[in-house]
Amino acid sequence: MNKIVAIHQPNFFPWLGFFDKIIKSDHFVFFDDVYLSKKGGTWTNRVQVIISNNKNWLTVPIDRNFSGQKKINQIKIKNEINWREKLIKSLELNYLKHPFYNEIYPIISALINIEKEYLVEFNIQAIKIILENLELTSDKLVLSSELNQSGSSNQLLVNITESLKSKIYMCGGGAENYQNETVFEENDIKLIYQNFLHPTYPQYNQDKFIEGLSIIDCLMNLGWEKTSEILKK
Repeated sequence: MNKIVAIHQPNFFPWLGFFDKIIKSDHFVFFDDVYLSKKGGTWTNRVQVIISNNKNWLTVPIDRNFSGQKKINQIKIKNEINWREKLIKSLELNYLKHPFYNEIYPIISALINIEKEYLVEFNIQAIKIILENLELTSDKLVLSSELNQSGSSNQLLVNITESLKSKIYMCGGGAENYQNETVFEENDIKLIYQNFLHPTYPQYNQDKFIEGLSIIDCLMNLGWEKTSEILKK
């Protein structure tokens, strides 16, 4: 009952804070059955890297041509011509001179070329392979759609936590703005905060450190071993 549950949407090549949350939890739930907004960007299909020395987006095209609502696990990757080649070329042009390019590029480019119909399947497989290369366990990963829980907002988080026989829920940074602590207290769930402090590391050809980027940036600068070390700290 003292195991920590964390819940997060399955993001596209996530930032370091995402992997920190996996490390700090005993059960990490991919929130794959919540509804996707039809408008605006989402971390499930885009992430920032350094392009031309500034933060810029890498984006997976998704099919938003549907009526009503669809859950994240129902969203398909849009079959646009050469989108994979464009992403890979962008990484090649902007990270070619980074210290660990030769170590990281072949694996990341292979992940981008994963042939999956659904976005969630693509993201989760990429995350699992990154964890494997970081020598971090993926045994704790769970899909919310497999837990068959219902409820809205905070009550759903409580129900998911209890379904895993836990009484501790860990939320991420900024969650205090939307988390209703009373709901957790009424259900005897201890609410804790991730409190992720973004590590700094040498970024090739950058005078000022840029944080919040995809883990790809850290890997290109530090490699698998050192990236794993700073996450485990």
